[in-house]
Amino acid sequence: MSDPRSAAASQGPDPRQPARPVRRRRDSPPPRTDSQERDVLLGFLDYLRESIAAKVEGAPEPQVRTSAVPSGTNLLGLVKHLTHVERFTFLGEDVSDWPATFHAGADETVEAILAGYRDAVDQANELIAASSLDKATRKVPTRNGAHALRWALTHMIEETGRHAGHADILRELIDGQTGR
Repeated sequence: MSDPRSAAASQGPDPRQPARPVRRRRDSPPPRTDSQERDVLLGFLDYLRESIAAKVEGAPEPQVRTSAVPSGTNLLGLVKHLTHVERFTFLGEDVSDWPATFHAGADETVEAILAGYRDAVDQANELIAASSLDKATRKVPTRNGAHALRWALTHMIEETGRHAGHADILRELIDGQTGR
């Protein structure tokens, strides 16, 4: 007697079941940097920055700005938030309402938000290249003064990495795309 499960499997997918999204893996390896501290820190930060941007590129509207989780987090909001964090941490720009940085307006396009993020990254990288890792940042003060640029870079690796993980999950929920 034959197993009915094997007969069903040989007939292909059940048309009554919703199609599963195609899972694509686009992993890029960690950056290869030399042993200089600045190059290592900036190499890993740039790697994570590109990972975030790649998660948003090609994500369909309106899902790119729609939350799939109770917190309200969405892909486009993550990039907008990280733009503000870059500008605050490295460029000294004030942020009056941090929760608002997670929300893209209906009139803000994916292209414009990504361009703003890349512009903030470019400006931050110019400042990083021209500064000592021991130089105090203009923002993120401590009780004993401001943090050094080294601390700011490490913080941005943590902040961007955490949100890159969120973006991984959100993008997979949208269309099944995985990888960096």
